[in-house]
Amino acid sequence: MTDIIPVVPYEDIRAAHDWLVKVLGFTPGGVIEDGSGTVVHGEVQLGDRRIWLHASASGLSTPNQSKAATGGVVVLVEDVDAHYAQAKAAGGEILSEPTDQDYGQREYGVKDPEGHSWWMATPFAT
Repeated sequence: MTDIIPVVPYEDIRAAHDWLVKVLGFTPGGVIEDGSGTVVHGEVQLGDRRIWLHASASGLSTPNQSKAATGGVVVLVEDVDAHYAQAKAAGGEILSEPTDQDYGQREYGVKDPEGHSWWMATPFAT
């Protein structure tokens, strides 16, 4: 194996793409439309890692659609406190403030507009 690509479902892929870039600081990877102008795929990047944004209508559901938490994504960042300040200033819905965790990282939680939980974290220096 050489890589792993998380797939996260969204009802509005374009809006999710733009939110992930603006609030969480991902690099835009673009969106792909079908012949009618409907966005059918999106991608954001962090370094050499990608996350695919997939249409929820294809059998996957968002937390808002299912009315339940369906998982989440942990993203390692260089400075979690600075990242938190940026995400909060950009209007992110904060789930938890930056906190040192017993399992070796400082993290905070933020929820995207379709209900997905994102935990941004910085491992403790070893």
